[in-house]
Amino acid sequence: MKSSAQVVVIGGGVVGASVLYHLTELGWTDVVLVERKELTAGSTWHAAGGMHTLNGDPNVAKLQQYTVGLYREIERRSGQNCGIHMNGGLTLASDRERMDWLRMAQARGRYLGMDMEIISAAEAKAMFPLLEEQYFIGALFDAAEGHVDPTGVTRAYAGCARQAGAEIYQHTWVSDLRQRPDGTWDVVTDAGEIHAEHIVNAGGLWAREVGRMIGLELPVLAMEHMYLITEDMAEVAEYNAATGHELPMGMDFDGELYIRQEGGGMLLGTYEQACVPWSPRATPWTFDQQLLAPDLERIAPSLEIAFKHYPALASAGIKNVINGPFTFSPDGNPLVGPVPGVRNCWVACAVMAGFSQGGGVGLTLARWMVEGDPGEDIWAMDVARFGNWASLAYTNAKVRENYSRRFRITFPNEELPAGRPLHTTPVYDRLAAHNAVWGASFGLEHPLWFQRPGSEPREDVTFRRSNAFPVVAEECTTVRERVGLTECSNFAKYRVTGAGSAGWLQRLFTNRLPRVGRINLTAALDPDGHIVGEFSVARVGTDDFFLFGSQIAEAHHSRWFGAHLADGVRFDVLALSLVGLSLAGPGARDVLQSVTDASLATEDDPFMTFCRIDVGMIPAYVGRMTYTGDLGYEIWVAPECQRALFDLLWQAGQPYGIGLFGFRALMSLRMEKAFGTWAREYRPIYTPVQARMHRSLKLDHDFIGRAAVDAELARGPARTLGYFDITPDPAEPADVVGDEPIWHAGAVVGWVTSGAYAHYSRRSLAFGYVPTELAVPGAMFEVEIIGQRRPARLLSEPVLDPAGQRMRA
Repeated sequence: MKSSAQVVVIGGGVVGASVLYHLTELGWTDVVLVERKELTAGSTWHAAGGMHTLNGDPNVAKLQQYTVGLYREIERRSGQNCGIHMNGGLTLASDRERMDWLRMAQARGRYLGMDMEIISAAEAKAMFPLLEEQYFIGALFDAAEGHVDPTGVTRAYAGCARQAGAEIYQHTWVSDLRQRPDGTWDVVTDAGEIHAEHIVNAGGLWAREVGRMIGLELPVLAMEHMYLITEDMAEVAEYNAATGHELPMGMDFDGELYIRQEGGGMLLGTYEQACVPWSPRATPWTFDQQLLAPDLERIAPSLEIAFKHYPALASAGIKNVINGPFTFSPDGNPLVGPVPGVRNCWVACAVMAGFSQGGGVGLTLARWMVEGDPGEDIWAMDVARFGNWASLAYTNAKVRENYSRRFRITFPNEELPAGRPLHTTPVYDRLAAHNAVWGASFGLEHPLWFQRPGSEPREDVTFRRSNAFPVVAEECTTVRERVGLTECSNFAKYRVTGAGSAGWLQRLFTNRLPRVGRINLTAALDPDGHIVGEFSVARVGTDDFFLFGSQIAEAHHSRWFGAHLADGVRFDVLALSLVGLSLAGPGARDVLQSVTDASLATEDDPFMTFCRIDVGMIPAYVGRMTYTGDLGYEIWVAPECQRALFDLLWQAGQPYGIGLFGFRALMSLRMEKAFGTWAREYRPIYTPVQARMHRSLKLDHDFIGRAAVDAELARGPARTLGYFDITPDPAEPADVVGDEPIWHAGAVVGWVTSGAYAHYSRRSLAFGYVPTELAVPGAMFEVEIIGQRRPARLLSEPVLDPAGQRMRA
């Protein structure tokens, strides 16, 4: 065994083998994989091996597309049979909502080059004669689906990696990980130690245990999962003889099951409601290529539906029942990337759909390690999307919820209840008393909208306009015409202090730093000029700054700042040690002035001022800015003062017609002002030139990514962020939710990033990226919304107050 290596990958399942292979593909060949037993010995060996490209997130779907397309290549190069069966797949819908979801999935696939077809129930029956047509109304057919041999695929990855110089040590147990002061690692095994520059936790069922070796608690939980294989069936043999190929795969929403041909019989798996976590606190090291006891009674409700939907199964004998553990994260997506706060430590785990996603996970992690960037938009997989609030108990609750909803639709306006409420601010009870309908982001509860008194605070889930629509319209009117109050604690907040802080930040940010007592907006970029983050920067001293950003990216951005931290600079994550309330609307100044002695007149407190004042008896930092585009203030206080601040502002606002507004109204109001947002308009696959962030881009100083920005400005951006006015279907109006394709002249040319109905302006608006040559104000496009292509006009300016006079009043 080698005593040193550039990378040690821990875990020999399909994911670990894929990471090893992709590292060698990118030129890192001094790499080893360490597996405590044999390759595939955890959960890989008993997987059903299904693969598909369909995913609710188009960025994840793109990586699945890559994975499926990779198998022929590694089979050819390694000489290892991967057992590839490309028999296509049907996703079956039994009701209108599921058909709508399929239409939206088909639409998302258009700009990724996926050729998926909506078909009728009769056509699905012709393709899959075992199904009972009466239970379905249609389906989505994807030719790029099938199944593989899990062991063959893993060995093919390993074989290709070995050919490139990688080494694999089986029956070698990693028992400890020790980091040296220089950030390198000593990997302690029962066969000796390996000194490594980087380590990758691809431990699968043991990912938690590997994480605990360095004091890290990963949000991973294994669930028992069952599938059965029938005896050979005459119906299968007849189909094979008549067509010369296998039956297609089947995914049945209503039955919450998947089905495919296995040899001469059928394989049937289910994500049952009565789901059971396996070994929820610690995975035993003695577990080795073992299965769990079958429990057909637990999946009996699903089997009843299966026998109804596929009657031939009812009389088929059961040859085998597989019950094995698979790992899940709280939201069902993998955990990939550098561990925040730990140098040279990477994870690739909780990859539940390993044969759909394993290749993409290996590719992006290897790129991240070798090139410093994953090369794709993998925000949905980034381990930093969870904070330390994702405890063992939280993970257990969310994974059980996610598992039981595996084949259920999550609507764009749906908030799932498990593991909530977790984090709340001091005004939670105040807002609940006003009938708040709650959402959660990064573990924190925040009000979405405020139901009318006497009505249940609940939102009907839908792809169209919900019962919130008229109430949110009233909230928007309150803000635009009087004064609204909302909580703004759900921003990420950071404090940067120490000698040299100003110089450090200036080298990171695209905008010049504000003067003391002022705020401005800026971006941070990677060396290739892509957007790492978007922030408000408030300066309270020469080397003293508050930064405000997207809360969901708090761990993600903290990791980035930490990786660039300079000597003498202190970077603090304030989290909920600083909380806030925001006043917005033409009456905002009157309300706040009534409870402070500080002058808020424009000549004393102009737009984008940030200062320390007393609000009543409460010490506060107040920024004169709002995300609504109105005259307004963000008021930041210590958490022990927030309840008093709420009561004070609420009482002071009564003469001015104050009302509460939530996140739904905020999103509507920001669309009228054409304000973009992180994770939608601003993501690591876009540049500030493409995103039209010119006000945040000053070329009077050097910053990370400056050369790339200069080059793009010289040649012009390939795509540009557009702002669209859409004409909805008058019969059943629906607004965009994001990721819809944008059509022009009969072809898909771009995609929607976000949008909303702008209640005050009464227009359905959207942002989206299109080729720059087409981004001509007034140009007509179409946006595909739930299967309908609706007219969309490209706008040149915000639909409300384009000169920004309201917020500068």
